[in-house]
Amino acid sequence: MKQIASFTIDHMRLLPGVYVSRKDKIGSEVITTFDIRMTRPNFEPVMLTGEIHAIEHLAATFLRNHPEFAEKVVYFGPMGCRTGFYLLLGGDYNSTDILPLIVETYEFIRDFNGDIPGATPENCGNYSDMNLELAKHYAKRFLDEVLYNITEDNLYYPV
Repeated sequence: MKQIASFTIDHMRLLPGVYVSRKDKIGSEVITTFDIRMTRPNFEPVMLTGEIHAIEHLAATFLRNHPEFAEKVVYFGPMGCRTGFYLLLGGDYNSTDILPLIVETYEFIRDFNGDIPGATPENCGNYSDMNLELAKHYAKRFLDEVLYNITEDNLYYPV
């Protein structure tokens, strides 16, 4: 069986950042998949489901209401390894194209107060497994340690 592209990335050298994971053509449209890597794989603890779930609800809500990108958002959700998220956008983009969007998204999460959107038994299959405080902590850390001072090492996969 052919190995999928994301398994060919050297996760021992991968740093937190915003990477283009892949680009797919569906008809004449390009779908760009971004790897939003919040923690360093295999070097630091993974995020737990409560904070991942809260980040997912907040980011998905923010992105699907964004004045420029709302209609381009195909998906935002967690990686199975719990080190980050995938963002799929309709269009042919690179990492630098969406940096302002990612910064806005994580600032929204960091600064969020109130009830998490969709965190009710009627709206979510596991509404009680949310940790807003840790979600805000991880968002602040990602902004301060990566996004506000991003370098080439955090934008392009290691080769």
